[in-house]
Amino acid sequence: MLYHMHELTRLAMMPWRSAAQMTRMMVAAPWNPIAYTPFAQQVMAGTEVFERATRRYGKPEWGLPTTQIDGREVAVEVEPAIKRSYCHLLRFKRDVVRDDPRVLVVAPLSGHFATLLRGTVEALLPDHEVYVTDWQDCRMIPVEADRFNLNDYIDYLIDFLHFLGPNTHVIAVCQPSVPVVAAVSVMSGWGDLCAPASMTLMGGPIDTRQNPTAVNKLAEEHDFEWFENNVITTVPPPYPGAGRRVYPGFIQLTNFISMNLDRHMQSFHELFDHLVQGDDDEAEKRTAFYDEYLAVMDLPEEFYLQTIKTVFKDHALPKGEMIHRWHPVKPEAITRTAILCVEGELDDISGVGQTRATLDLATSLPDDMKKYHLQKNVGHYGIFNGGRWRREIAPVVKDFIREHDHRLGKRKARLKAVG
Repeated sequence: MLYHMHELTRLAMMPWRSAAQMTRMMVAAPWNPIAYTPFAQQVMAGTEVFERATRRYGKPEWGLPTTQIDGREVAVEVEPAIKRSYCHLLRFKRDVVRDDPRVLVVAPLSGHFATLLRGTVEALLPDHEVYVTDWQDCRMIPVEADRFNLNDYIDYLIDFLHFLGPNTHVIAVCQPSVPVVAAVSVMSGWGDLCAPASMTLMGGPIDTRQNPTAVNKLAEEHDFEWFENNVITTVPPPYPGAGRRVYPGFIQLTNFISMNLDRHMQSFHELFDHLVQGDDDEAEKRTAFYDEYLAVMDLPEEFYLQTIKTVFKDHALPKGEMIHRWHPVKPEAITRTAILCVEGELDDISGVGQTRATLDLATSLPDDMKKYHLQKNVGHYGIFNGGRWRREIAPVVKDFIREHDHRLGKRKARLKAVG
């Protein structure tokens, strides 16, 4: 019933949203004598903020038609390399021939669309051949499709790495850090030649026992049945996934906003002020952020619940108890995939130390293939987007990838299967 109530509330707001839009059009009309008064500016700003705060946001566009390479503009085309029910592997094809490192960016399956990593991809494009996991909105997947859990997620990653081939570099942003480490561990145990050359983990919940955040404490404070009974609901008609059990994106968004409610309220207040003052540049920055931030997607029930149990309650990976299918997940099997861990000093979702724990788990990896970067004065979002990402974090990631690339780096790794 929760999803049905949410949809009914959204529908009930539609007349009010239409009234706000009509009011803005009438007040702004050139024939209206008050159109250029301060009062009109306040009315237009207020109605726009209301309309944006109550809007249903669809999947955003990538909006990366070009990139700058060696001082010239190069066209970029986004094309699907692989299509699966729950995820498409996208390639950002640059209109240029270069011998750049190949990078798989694994976007989080945690409520937002992969386009949340637009800034991440934008910074990587000039120097890398970029692929991104584009997770699909579960409410749009018919109920008769196969189920999808954490094991399937890991299978997808292994398949994508096999498709991309040897000497691929993988970057996991937040949530996918655990399945990426699991996939690389399993592949390393096999002696798989397609195990990535490097693995960059950014703000990931590898060991949530270290410096736990409010998100981690929520998982610890409630038993497994609480999550089943309180945050899992059924997709209503007319969505293609009607009847499917999901963890709705609107619940995840509510949780994110409630963690920093004062900051979001202040942000909308500042948006109102910018609109009143006619400061279009600042207003556009805030609206662009919320166009992305408020666009959410649903997660499969089985994936969400297995992640809660495996990652946040059992701590299976750091305890050495994680199993993928019938394969034990052993990070100590990683011997030729270099690891970079990136954390934000102010991260309130994955606390400092949770990602760095990976370096301690990879006991067989030489120290010169491990690197840690703690970025001062950034929260979770700032690790992979924004000015500090572009200026301070991205150069570290790029240098690490190039250093450990099997063709271009200092370490000319010998690709030899373990047998």
